[in-house]
Amino acid sequence: MKIHSLLAVSAAVMFACAAQAQVKIENYKPISNEQILNPADGDWPSWRRTIDNQGYSPLDQVNKKNVKQLDLAWAWSMPVGGLQETAPLVHDGIMFLGMNRSHVQALDATTGDLIWEYTQPLPKFTGGYHDAQANRQRNSLALYEDKVYLTTPDAKLVALEAKTGKKLWEVQVNEWEKGYSFTAGPLVVDGKVFTGTSGCSITGTAGGCYITAHDAETGKELWRLNTIGDPAVDDSWGGLAKENRWGGSPWITGSYDPKRKMLYWGIGMPIPYPSILRGSGDGDALYTSSTLAIDAETGKVKWHYQHMPNDDWDLDSPFERVLVESQIAPSKDEVAYMSKDVEAGKKYDVIASVPGKYGTAFVLDRDTGKLLWARDTVFQNVIKGFTEDGKVITNTDLKAKSIDETVKVCGGRDLGKLWMTAAYSPLTNALYVPVSSSCKELTPKPIELRTGESVGAQASGAVSFAPGEDSVGRVYAVDVKTGKFLWVKKQKPIFSSGVLTTGGGLVFTGDSMREFAAYDQNNGEKLWSIRLNTSIGGFPMTYSVDGKQYIAVVTGPNAQTPPAAILSPELKNVVDSGHSVFVFALDDIKAKNGKK
Repeated sequence: MKIHSLLAVSAAVMFACAAQAQVKIENYKPISNEQILNPADGDWPSWRRTIDNQGYSPLDQVNKKNVKQLDLAWAWSMPVGGLQETAPLVHDGIMFLGMNRSHVQALDATTGDLIWEYTQPLPKFTGGYHDAQANRQRNSLALYEDKVYLTTPDAKLVALEAKTGKKLWEVQVNEWEKGYSFTAGPLVVDGKVFTGTSGCSITGTAGGCYITAHDAETGKELWRLNTIGDPAVDDSWGGLAKENRWGGSPWITGSYDPKRKMLYWGIGMPIPYPSILRGSGDGDALYTSSTLAIDAETGKVKWHYQHMPNDDWDLDSPFERVLVESQIAPSKDEVAYMSKDVEAGKKYDVIASVPGKYGTAFVLDRDTGKLLWARDTVFQNVIKGFTEDGKVITNTDLKAKSIDETVKVCGGRDLGKLWMTAAYSPLTNALYVPVSSSCKELTPKPIELRTGESVGAQASGAVSFAPGEDSVGRVYAVDVKTGKFLWVKKQKPIFSSGVLTTGGGLVFTGDSMREFAAYDQNNGEKLWSIRLNTSIGGFPMTYSVDGKQYIAVVTGPNAQTPPAAILSPELKNVVDSGHSVFVFALDDIKAKNGKK
């Protein structure tokens, strides 16, 4: 990077928010439903660009030949702190940033100049856990027609005018006083706004956790699905009454199939974590730790697949469901399970994901929920195997039998798969997954139920490397057809951001030691990297304006950095601040041909 560019932009990062005048967007074009279903190449209108959650952009001006010529175009200092899980959106040359504490900004996507900003008033939350939810809002925005939709920590859905940031309406979706919140943003398509509730681990939220649908024009609620209270799943909770059930949070944004008009949403773990305190016995505790296929018109569950029946360890399975079309021909030597019913040469519509913290990859048939293949990425000891028809066999030998018994769980808990999203590339038919590898000691812990606090009921002990490993950071490139690894990137720092794939054959992601890098999709070779001001967070993305491609990434503290530093003390030197947006581009558009 050029020294003068870095110095100039560093000054801009320090003073930008104070220096910019607020103006109105004059010629903003509403984004149609068709543009949500099939975005313009240069736009990034939804969390993962497309509502199949692929995280892929066809832009190829920046490619494997010229990525080394990326230079800083502009940067912006974000006005709020907390954990960095922001997902920038871009449409019609405008970047929209949804930050913690429901702070929203619209910026000129070519310069970073502030256009407007909005802050949703929030109440005073009772309890440290509930208040902390406001400091980890991820991908809290969605664009549709002439509106920006915002989900808030006090469980509201808010519609803003995209041109001005003016609030048009708000809807109280859940009772925030009980502890409900939103930590993930909405999915908007076909005239509906879909939301997944958070905070279902808090004392006052027993008996219900929800996915909802609202009218995009008015906010009127259309349907509501309770993810833990359906009478059809009562027996799976061991006879527990609704008021003694917690969990099932759909706290990551789902995906949408327009052909089937189906939502595919991941659901979190049951709570309290150890079943010895939860009281659910040997029950599976549906629909926790599951993929739900939901009729988008009615909110009815068509099928479910449970990735971790009777989860005892807070291993959660809510993460992104990526919708892909692929032939399926699993490699017997690579996968832990393969369906006998797969037809050679047939293309399947599938859900490809690493849904839970333990790092196991699953490929499900989108029509039936049938498991086609599954395999581990990092070492895990919580899935014992699979039945002949593809159901997970949980390793119940690891369940604590008494409140003073400590178990060692590998794959997840502080490290593991978290909100940092995978991305898919149609160029390689591969899923690129950021995962961390570790083990941790866990002990049941009876707790007092307090307002605004979690009922998690588990004490965390020593963290250790997985067997045979001396590092935790991983990116796996997994072939969706075969389950084979195209490549694996291992390093001591965790990969603390989501992943971006592009038509230029590149994979972008960042880590806890400030490095933002581009890799070759085919072999994992690092082609470009830069050290920024602090940990790389949020979701990298790309867009173009007037024929010029930009690569954007946000920086700021990450929840997984401290446990990674316990295992590798040299990783402790990253500052716990510095929330910023950095945007890169080529110096000259002609550089796309490899010329300087």
